[in-house]
Amino acid sequence: MRTVLLASLRRNTRRYVASTIAVVIGVAFVMVTNGLSNATRDGLTRDAGAPYQAVDLVLEQPTEDEAVDLMARAAEDGFPAGISGYAMAPVSRDGIELSSSADVGEVATDPAMQWQTLTAGRLPTGPGEAVVDHNAAKSNGAEIGDRLVIGTGADAVEVELVGLVDSPPSSGSSVYLTWPDLRCLKDSLWVEAVAWGGGADLARALAPEATLTDTETYVAQRQADIARGVDYLAIMALIFVAIALFVAVMVIANTFSILFAQRMRDFALLRCVGVTRRQLRRSVRLEALLLGLVSSALGVLVGMLGGLGLTRLVGVWFDDIGEVSFGASWIVGAVVLGTLVTVAAAWLPTRAVTRVAPLAALRPDTGVEVRSAAGRLRIGSAVTLLVLGTGLLAAAVAGDEVGATMLLIVAGGITVFGGVLLLGPLLVPALIRVAGRLLGDGPVRRLATGNAVRNPRRTATTAASLLVGVTLTTAVLTGLATSRSALSAEMDESNPLDAYLTALEEPLPSDLVTRVRAAEGVADAVALDGALARIGDQVVPLIGVGERPAVVRGPDDLTPADGVVRLPWRVTNALDREAGRQLADDGTLEVVVGDRVRTLQVQEGGGWGTAGLVSAQTLAALTTDPVPTAVWVRATDDADPEDLRGDLAALAGPAGAAIAGGHQERAWVELQVDILTGSVVGLLGIAVVIALIGIANTLGLSVLERSRENALLRAMGLTRIQLRRAMAIEGLLLSLVATLVGTALGVAFAWVGVKVMVADVVGGTAMTLPLGQLVLVVLVAALAGLAASVLPARRAARVAPAAGLALQ
Repeated sequence: MRTVLLASLRRNTRRYVASTIAVVIGVAFVMVTNGLSNATRDGLTRDAGAPYQAVDLVLEQPTEDEAVDLMARAAEDGFPAGISGYAMAPVSRDGIELSSSADVGEVATDPAMQWQTLTAGRLPTGPGEAVVDHNAAKSNGAEIGDRLVIGTGADAVEVELVGLVDSPPSSGSSVYLTWPDLRCLKDSLWVEAVAWGGGADLARALAPEATLTDTETYVAQRQADIARGVDYLAIMALIFVAIALFVAVMVIANTFSILFAQRMRDFALLRCVGVTRRQLRRSVRLEALLLGLVSSALGVLVGMLGGLGLTRLVGVWFDDIGEVSFGASWIVGAVVLGTLVTVAAAWLPTRAVTRVAPLAALRPDTGVEVRSAAGRLRIGSAVTLLVLGTGLLAAAVAGDEVGATMLLIVAGGITVFGGVLLLGPLLVPALIRVAGRLLGDGPVRRLATGNAVRNPRRTATTAASLLVGVTLTTAVLTGLATSRSALSAEMDESNPLDAYLTALEEPLPSDLVTRVRAAEGVADAVALDGALARIGDQVVPLIGVGERPAVVRGPDDLTPADGVVRLPWRVTNALDREAGRQLADDGTLEVVVGDRVRTLQVQEGGGWGTAGLVSAQTLAALTTDPVPTAVWVRATDDADPEDLRGDLAALAGPAGAAIAGGHQERAWVELQVDILTGSVVGLLGIAVVIALIGIANTLGLSVLERSRENALLRAMGLTRIQLRRAMAIEGLLLSLVATLVGTALGVAFAWVGVKVMVADVVGGTAMTLPLGQLVLVVLVAALAGLAASVLPARRAARVAPAAGLALQ
């Protein structure tokens, strides 16, 4: 049997190419995931202990008062101490907002505790000085020597930018202030830990509620937490590996089924000369085992090279990426996984072919007939799974507990899909016949359709491999398109203005709106009059809003009722004690403009800066001489957020106006959705590639299987072009039917997902079909199926009729 095994491997090496490629891709995917996750983990964890390197103890989660006492005692006694935490606050320069919400951390004045790496300028020596992360400075245009205002209202601090720094990704912030300045941002300040060099007894006395930990243990915990987050991402990537390998199983199983069917005569002859079923089964399974081992080893090599290359590529944009490495357990696991996938895929075809008697093996295999007991069992099982899966999905839509509904969605989706796969030998050929009729009449079309449905089970298996990838891709595209629409509506409500320029101390120039309209990326701009009012101890620009301005997004036109002032949360949060008490008691505030005082009902909100909004009638009651106070801007759909902000800032600075808006945030959210869409579709694309390899493999093996038949057709007058066209139509029909069925299933699964996951978060979410993307998926898959037929068709057309008829 060893001689038979080696001879079989030599003879069928080329026929196993597609199965080898499928395993190589899946195993390489595993190794790339391991390499990238290890490099990311190394980059994020290697400097996690930098803020604590000069001390032996760390106090975890002290209260605000305890943190103040600890830092005060450290400054008094002169031992090292530092704050690990952050505050979220807006950053502005000359009245122009550089960031609406920057993360602000602490930089020490003690050289022993200064863990940030200086890239330009110097580190602070006392309060009133700050440093900025060099990447944040690039994006916001901050430069050394700038005067920055961090925060708003009474909590705001003004500092000088004295240096630029680089900091570890696990501990970094955008802006760093000294502790006296940072503690002023008390409303948003969160202290995670205090690095402590003053001894354990003093720490327990000053902060009895904090947890005291030695530095080594605390840093190890932080590194473990970071690594756990990276591992979650790796696990998510391995889900796509599982999908790709599931498709690979279908491709390999189909390959073995076709090869074993073609070798029936060989198997029958071996049985006739005394080879037992067990020996024959062992021989073909050893064949699959060797194929799996070789393919897996090659996949590991390709994956390691790919992981190394991708890490270097990522390092071009993300300089905190670490060194790539591959775990021995991952290497062994990848080889074992690829081998098991190959052996498992060959298991059932092996059992089926060796169970056939020698004489029966001389007859062609027609697969499972629908009218047979096995066929009826298949259909009954398929209907049962479809009904059960539909019920699970319906229960998920009706449920209200997130964890349970997610399990129901997964279970229901897998069950429905299993039913569709079992129904494939009946469903797919029927759809191929319908699609074949739609392509027109003629002998070539009839020949292609007949060949495509000749073996229903093989056809269904080939289509199923592509069906998996298309279903998931369609579901992801539809779900993310719906989520994008829901997020866009939410953004319209929370950020109704793309940009706005608001007067600070003087009225805006009358021609400012004309210059704003001329700026690149501006679709429209409107000027609004108002007045500078005093509310409590703050000077607040009031803007009079009449009919809904055309630049406003979302359902809210921002026009308040008469006697009402709409104030942003930044203003109401910074009210003095007396004004705050009045607002809390009856929801009103006194608004003073010149010598006029009005008590107005307050509505709180956001999205239009630090100005208050009143109706035109209310503004007329407050002043008889309104002045240009604001310019509201709507951006074009293709406007670059950074360029638009820079152009508007250049206009706002000389005009003495503050500039802000939601266009950058909107663009950032849309960018994240685009990145997520591209990443998921790219990962699923691997499964689609494997499926298309399977289609090419099926067509290629069918060329060998139908060599005499094709030669006979050529002898009867079928031209080479017609034969190529017939095989092209066959590949097109296979891919087109699989793609259309997958698209329908994907849209249905996406609808369930939207109902369960999106509609509960964003009420009134409607299903959004990305028609352009779905059509592109259908076209790409159909054309790829057509392309998969090129080489098999060339091989079939190259065989001369006489040579083909001479084949045994």
